[in-house]
Amino acid sequence: MVERVLEDDELDEIFSALAHPIRRSILEQLADGPEPVSGLAEPHDVSLAAVSKHLHVLEDAGLVEIEKDGRVRRCHLEAAPMSDAFSWLLQYRIFWEDRLDALGAHLENEQP
Repeated sequence: MVERVLEDDELDEIFSALAHPIRRSILEQLADGPEPVSGLAEPHDVSLAAVSKHLHVLEDAGLVEIEKDGRVRRCHLEAAPMSDAFSWLLQYRIFWEDRLDALGAHLENEQP
């Protein structure tokens, strides 16, 4: 499998999209399956227009696909960009785990 290399602006868009609690909530809702925009707006105390703006941010980041079915706009989760962002974060987790392991070994070997 070929690993896709993210451009900085793609990564910026993903993290920016994930930075807002309503957008994260929308992604959680979509993890259960496709939803119409009205269904996504229901649990939030914001206007349908505000939810639509959040959806466009998610769509621009590649996290959501919006399909028009007559008058209904149905949204689908696209999880691949989150996997790409997780892969980027994972390298720093490994970095810090290695550093903390080295610190732990140093402290264990230190003489009082």
